[in-house]
Amino acid sequence: MSRRTERIGELLRKELSSLLANEMSDPRLPLMVSITHVDVSADLRLARVFVSIMGSNEEKHFAVKLLRGAAGFLIWELRPRLSLRYIPELSFELDQSIEEGARLLNLMDNLHS
Repeated sequence: MSRRTERIGELLRKELSSLLANEMSDPRLPLMVSITHVDVSADLRLARVFVSIMGSNEEKHFAVKLLRGAAGFLIWELRPRLSLRYIPELSFELDQSIEEGARLLNLMDNLHS
């Protein structure tokens, strides 16, 4: 990943986080949705957005489905905020690294007990 794609990924992460916190008013979306990482393709046309969501597995998958449906709205809102020629297509994916890390820490604590 080049320095430019990293910078654009971080910029997208910040702006999308702000949009989710302030502009999204869908009551079906859980309150605890955070964007953990954004991977941008080399041609800057596709951005894989990794989200961490608190809740049950059904709630998590439903929230990812809602975000995928709202991708057009989010791109529309990003256009005036970013000075990019093209706003990348957004692809939302569930990031379970936080839960996996907590599970591993719990296993390690149980080993010491």
